[in-house]
Amino acid sequence: MAKIPTMYEAQEILEKYNKEMFHLHHAKTVAGVMRYFAREYDPEREDFWAVVGLLHDIDFEEFPNQHCVKGEELLKENAVDESIIRAAMSHGWGIADTPHEPTHFMEKILFATDELTGLIGAVAIMRPSKSVQDLELKSVKKKFKDKKFAAGCSREVIQKGAEMLGWELDELIERTILAMRTVE
Repeated sequence: MAKIPTMYEAQEILEKYNKEMFHLHHAKTVAGVMRYFAREYDPEREDFWAVVGLLHDIDFEEFPNQHCVKGEELLKENAVDESIIRAAMSHGWGIADTPHEPTHFMEKILFATDELTGLIGAVAIMRPSKSVQDLELKSVKKKFKDKKFAAGCSREVIQKGAEMLGWELDELIERTILAMRTVE
């Protein structure tokens, strides 16, 4: 029977398919960012948002060429509720082969912040503090314009995510920095 896993259960599922610290750290960062936004927009479902963030890239380490397709399969095999699967896999819409378009606000947040957390994290580790705690918008904007910096972080996806939310790019970046400060 499909269910919505607790954070502990979601962590166990994630670790069945992910061993590299980079992927585990990214999953925890995105989960924390999702929890941050849930506190403002959907406080009764903070854990739901966080579980979606934790499991969104479940397949990426082992199956990068089948991203989101294999993720859906793995989550179904682990009896994860369809609402989590749909939300988690929607972050790959237009990028990976997933039919799940981000339509709910929570899904749009995931879509917009997934790539952005990678870019912000890359900017932060270049700083003397190696932290987002003292990171400013202007530093991220400068690196956002440099397509060679953190080239794996799609600027197009980040921009599209901001548009989906109806936010200016600066607002998305600034709010995501604040969210990442809560999980660093």
